[in-house]
Amino acid sequence: MWLAIIVAAVGCYALKLAGLSLPERVLHNPLVERVADFIPVALLAALVVVQVWSDGPSLTVDARTAGLAFAFVALLLRAPFLVVVIGAAVVAALIRLV
Repeated sequence: MWLAIIVAAVGCYALKLAGLSLPERVLHNPLVERVADFIPVALLAALVVVQVWSDGPSLTVDARTAGLAFAFVALLLRAPFLVVVIGAAVVAALIRLV
């Protein structure tokens, strides 16, 4: 197990070092900048999907889906972040209560 941890740590360090070693002309390429802007959004969306619809090895649709739907609509209506988070939690709790 320790070998796997050490290999993963060295791999992460090497990946970070490779990113820092890129020349400036590569980093300031418009395509690279555009792709780099979307990476955090894609990672966050993937985390949300995994947390909302996964239950072990299977997919589950439950109260979390209603909370996510509320959050989506609230964001479309440009609600403040706290309203989105608290509202989604309240909707999910009310669905679970019913």
